[in-house]
Amino acid sequence: MVQQQHPIILAIESSCDETSASVICGGKVLNNVIASQAIHSKHGGVVPELASRAHQQNILRVVNEAMQSAGIKNSELNAIAFTRGPGLMGSLLVGVSFAKGMALALDLPLVEVNHMEAHVLAHFIDEPKPSFPFLCLTVSGGHTQIVLVNDYLNMRVIGETQDDAVGEAFDKAAKMMGLPYPGGPLIDQYAKNGNPKAFKFSQTVMPDLSFSFSGIKTAFLYFLRDRKKENENFVEKNLNDICASLQYHLVQMLLHKLKLATKKTGIKEIAIAGGVSANSGLRKAMKQTAEELGWKIFIPEFQYCTDNAAMIAMAAHYKFLAGKFCGLDVAPIPNMEVGV
Repeated sequence: MVQQQHPIILAIESSCDETSASVICGGKVLNNVIASQAIHSKHGGVVPELASRAHQQNILRVVNEAMQSAGIKNSELNAIAFTRGPGLMGSLLVGVSFAKGMALALDLPLVEVNHMEAHVLAHFIDEPKPSFPFLCLTVSGGHTQIVLVNDYLNMRVIGETQDDAVGEAFDKAAKMMGLPYPGGPLIDQYAKNGNPKAFKFSQTVMPDLSFSFSGIKTAFLYFLRDRKKENENFVEKNLNDICASLQYHLVQMLLHKLKLATKKTGIKEIAIAGGVSANSGLRKAMKQTAEELGWKIFIPEFQYCTDNAAMIAMAAHYKFLAGKFCGLDVAPIPNMEVGV
C-alpha cells in the first residue's frame, strides 16, 4: 500500500515533564507547542505523580493550541502520533490514552514513536541535515548513547552508559552544591566564568564504547565533603571554577568515546541530540573537535534539543510513509530501547 506523500499528522509528547503537541504537513513542522511544569523545582527533581497530573491538566489545551496555530481542522488529519517510550509510566499513559481516544473518535491511524529515536530525527526538521550513515550522541537526563544511524528508521545503539546518564550527573552534582532543579543549565551558566582546569575529578574507565558516570558523581560528592571541612563556604567562593571543572570533565568523557566511535566506524558526520546537547560547553568542544579531526557536525536548534513534539512529528512522518502503524491495544513502554 502506497502511503500519502504529504500526510498531516498531529504528534503528542508526554514522556516526562513537558506536555507538547506539534502538527507536521508533508514533512514540514508547522509548530511546536510546549507546556513546562514548574512544580518540580521545589522538590529537586521530577515527581512522577505530579508530572502525570500536570499532563492531564495541560494536554487538551496544548493540542488545541497546536491545531489552531497550524490552521488545521480535525477532518484534515491523516494520523495521530505519540511517544510510546521511554519515559515515566504515568506521563506516557496520559499521552498514549489521549492519542488513542482522539484516533478512535476521528477514525485515524495511530503512529507510535520511540522518544530517543525522535531525538535523532530532530536533525531533519531544519537544514542542514546529516547524510546517512552518521553517528548521533544522544545525551539527556535519562540516557547517554552513541547511535549508528543508517536510515530514518534504521538505527542501532553502539555505545551507552552502564549506570547513570550524563544529564543525571549534571543535575545531581548541582543538587550537591545546593543549586535549584534543574541544575544542569545552571552549571553551564556558571561554568562560562570559571576555570575548567581548576579542579580534577577521578572517573571510571570503561571498555570500548561504554560510558559510566556514577564514579565521577561519587568523586564529586567526596570532593565537596572534604573541601567543606576545610572551608564551609568553599562552594560559594569557588562556584564558577567548580562548575567549569566538572563540566569540562563530563564533556571530555563524552568526546573520548565519540572519537573512538568515529575511529571504529570511519564515519565523520556527527550529530548530538537530547537535552544535554543544549549545553554550551559540549557544543563548543564539539565544534573544536570537528575542526581538529575533520568532522562534519550537526546540532539542532535549542527548542528541538529538549523534550518536544516536533521531533515526535518528524519521526512519525517517516513511519507514516513506511506504513508503520499500531493498533488501539498499544501500551506505553517505559524502558523502550532504540530499534524496538
